[in-house]
This record gives sequence, structure tokens and C-alpha cells, in this order.
Amino acid sequence: MKHIVLVYSFIALILIALLSVLSYGAGSGYVYVLWHGIQIQTNMWFLVLGALLVGLVFQIAWMWLKRYVNREKRKIQHVVNFSELHSYEQLGVLWLLGGKSQQAEYLQPSYAHSGLLQQVMQSRVLVQQGLYNDALKVLEKSPADAFELAEIQRVEIYLAQQDGEQALTHLEFLSGHALSPWLNALEPSYKQRLITLWGQFATQFPWLYLKSTHYGHLQADTKQNWLTQLLLQFEQASTDDIQRVIDRYQQQQQQIQSLSFETKVLWLKLLSRIPEMAEQHGLLALELLNERFDQDVFYLWFQQQLLKQNPDYAVVEQQINTLENKYPSMPIFAFALWHVYMSTQREQAAKQLLLLYPDNILMNYLRIKSTFHGDEVLIQQLNSVFEKDADFIHLKI
Repeated sequence: MKHIVLVYSFIALILIALLSVLSYGAGSGYVYVLWHGIQIQTNMWFLVLGALLVGLVFQIAWMWLKRYVNREKRKIQHVVNFSELHSYEQLGVLWLLGGKSQQAEYLQPSYAHSGLLQQVMQSRVLVQQGLYNDALKVLEKSPADAFELAEIQRVEIYLAQQDGEQALTHLEFLSGHALSPWLNALEPSYKQRLITLWGQFATQFPWLYLKSTHYGHLQADTKQNWLTQLLLQFEQASTDDIQRVIDRYQQQQQQIQSLSFETKVLWLKLLSRIPEMAEQHGLLALELLNERFDQDVFYLWFQQQLLKQNPDYAVVEQQINTLENKYPSMPIFAFALWHVYMSTQREQAAKQLLLLYPDNILMNYLRIKSTFHGDEVLIQQLNSVFEKDADFIHLKI
């Protein structure tokens, strides 16, 4: 309808210009109509513009009537063949059925003559067929206006090809690139798509993600998956990778404080493996324990205190007692106090602790360990067995 109004407006401008020229020196004219006793007296201006307005009203009315008739006819029409549906109806049916593999078969012909989407859609079909190199070649011919769509397609291809460096390069560029004006109406969807791609990249290439200059956009569950992957692959990390973890934590320390408890616990477990981050590890652990008690968090904090070159057992014991007052009846506190008592030559008090919590796995561990009489080989073997029940926690005490 907007197109029709614009066309009639253009015609009106031409008629006004023409009447202005013809009326110069001759006046606006005089028109007299007598029909069935009805008399109309006016001039050429009102007659021409009135006729144009009547034509516009009738055309708009006809357009709405035609749409209504087609819609009602569509409701009662019996669909015999899927290919007879309109392209948008085919897309809707396939979307509802989740038939992604069949979308190309029915919808690609609709974009064969599209100057904007022809190459992007053709590339999408090739990707579904696993022809990634051919898909990249097709995207090279895509128009400039489809730049963002083509770049997103390239990122998906590089992720499928396990080419992390190329995927990172294009994701970085898209994240810093100003969106084309014609896509402004779809900016929320565009940003959400970028967030999803960053999440896929971070989970697929966790260490490479640390090289990115654009970060902080991962969703909560994706961020936890990323940190979990770092923990799973920590043994393969290089010195540079470890330094990037340190840099990322220091750069985002303030933002990390506002993350969920579960995400901060994963950061804590990551920091526990980096000796250079012992101070930040201790601060984060105490912050988490003040927020909520978690046995893994307490163990990581306590282990760090005992592994210091000169542990301050008095301060450690005082902190344990403070936490026990806040969170009573926790077996982990007896486990910790046993180590403190043994390290400060209070064996009798330590033995009394072994009588507590007979069904707790930590206290069972201590009861077994106490029978080894300091044999480091046996203790190490016991730790290796016990760590199978741990969640990214290395036993060092």
C-alpha cells in the first residue's frame, strides 16, 4: 500500500505542475456538472485532484478486498502438493517440522534470482552437503550488502573445519564492525547470533578464546562450559596459555565478582592450578565461603594454606573455627582440623577427630591415611584413588 500511495503522490505532483503551467494567465477554469438534478460547480484543480483521490481510494479498497478474498479462499483450499505453497509457507512448515535438511531443496530456487541472497543461500546448501571449500568460494562472489551474512557463514564453515585461527579472525572483525544500516531493524537477532558463535568458538577452542580482544559476551551456561573445557584440557596448556588466563582474570576481576556462584567456583578451580595466582585464589575462596558454604571451595582454600612455605596454623585454625560457627556440623572442618593438629604436634586431639563422622568419605580417607604412618608412596596412591571422586580438584595434602 505504501508503494501505491507514493505512486499517486508522484502523479499528483506532476498534475499540479502541469495545471500550474496551464493556469498561468488563464485562471483555474470553470466546470459545471448537472446530472439527475445534482449540480456541481468547481474548477479544474478540484476536478483533477478529486478524480485522483477517488482513484486512490478505489484502488486501495480493491487491494484490500482482493487480499481478503484470497485469504478466505486459502482457508478453504485443499492443499494437494507441498510445492504449490508459497515460499514463506514452505519455510514456515519446514521450520515447524525442524526439517533443516529439506529447506535447501524447496527454498533455494526462490533465491536463485536474488541479487542479495543468492550466493549466501547457495553456500548454505553446500555447507549442509559438507562441501566447505566450495561454499567458501561461492561466498567470495556475494555482494557487499550481504557482508555480515557472508561473514557469519564463513565463521560457521571455519568452526566446522576446526580452523580456530580463521574463525577467531572473522569473529573479531564482526564484533568490531559497524552493522550495515539495512540490518539495524534486526540488530538484536544479529547480536544474539554473534553471541552464539562466540560460545561455540569458546567451547570448541577454549585456549584460543583467551587470545580474543572481544570478550565478556558469553552467556552464563556457555561461560561455565568454557571454563570446564579449560580445566579438562589444562595439562595441554602452554606457558603462554597460562599467562593469558592470568591476564584475563586480572582484566575481568571486577566483572567476575558479579558472576554466578557456580561460575566463580570454576574460576577458583582454575586459579588453584596456577601458583602465581595464589593470593587471588585465597581472596576468591574466602569471598565464596562468605557467600555460601561449598566443600570443594573450602578444601581448595585449606589446601592452599597448608602448601604455603610457612603456614600460619593459628590463623588457619581461627578461620576454620569462624566458618564452623557459621556452618555447623560440616565433616570437612574436622578433616581440616586433623591436618592442623597433626602439623602442630597435637596427635591426641587429631585422633579424637577420627572418631567423628564414621560414614563420611573425607574422614574415611583420613582414617586410612593415618594407618600409613607418613609413607608418601602409599599416601600418593591413596590420593590418586580418592581424586576419582573429586571434581577438578587435585589432592596435595
